[in-house]
Amino acid sequence: MRLKDKIAFITGASSGIGAATAELFAEEGAAVILSDIDEERGAKVVDRIRAAGGSGTFIHLDVTNPSEWKDAEAMIDSEYSRLDILVNNAGLGMMKGIEDLTLEDWRRVMSVNLDSVFLGTQAAIRLMKERGGGSIINVSSVYGIASEAMVPAYSASKGGVRLLSKSVALYCCERGNNIRCNSIHPGFVETRINENGLMALNEQDMEKIKGRIERGIAMGKPGSAMDIANGILFLASDESKYMTGSELVIDGGYTAQ
Repeated sequence: MRLKDKIAFITGASSGIGAATAELFAEEGAAVILSDIDEERGAKVVDRIRAAGGSGTFIHLDVTNPSEWKDAEAMIDSEYSRLDILVNNAGLGMMKGIEDLTLEDWRRVMSVNLDSVFLGTQAAIRLMKERGGGSIINVSSVYGIASEAMVPAYSASKGGVRLLSKSVALYCCERGNNIRCNSIHPGFVETRINENGLMALNEQDMEKIKGRIERGIAMGKPGSAMDIANGILFLASDESKYMTGSELVIDGGYTAQ
């Protein structure tokens, strides 16, 4: 029960890393508020949480919409009176080389991957600062540290998440509000976002990238969503109480080479 009596809010929680994190948090005693635009999948995750005896609630949230963030913040304040943990997990993968990338593509990736973290972090600080603090975990990527030829927009957005997290951590330390902010950097994980990104490429580019990824994972295989969820749990719990402004890399050795 590492999160006993904690209130946690997770974006992009209907599948992949977000769903695994929601279920793990509930197992560890948190009351979990899941959010996503995929209501059908989100409801199934909540059903699994409740069937296992946990506390889970789903709300629709388009993370790019400031007014929907305001509504989510008001709901949390009204129904829970506080927030202890925010996981900014919602993300959009896009694999296009720099010459093929449109400005519309660029802005869409930035909106989902970076603007949403900005909006969520602002909401979390407002909910946390008067109530004893909390932990903000922003899901970045190994492509926020290193990069790949076919992910210019994705890599730029995830690098932004990494440095935004550091700035927020310093801001909160200066104000003494006991809010921690860290980023987590998954390597290649078997989730829909990665599968969809690869399938969008032509066959030649897909084979090149798959080959580079496979050669680059020192441990020889992709990770699972639960591998990342376990790291998020650590950052959410009091076990990481002396960590802020840090990166937790879980990539099977991808960035060690």
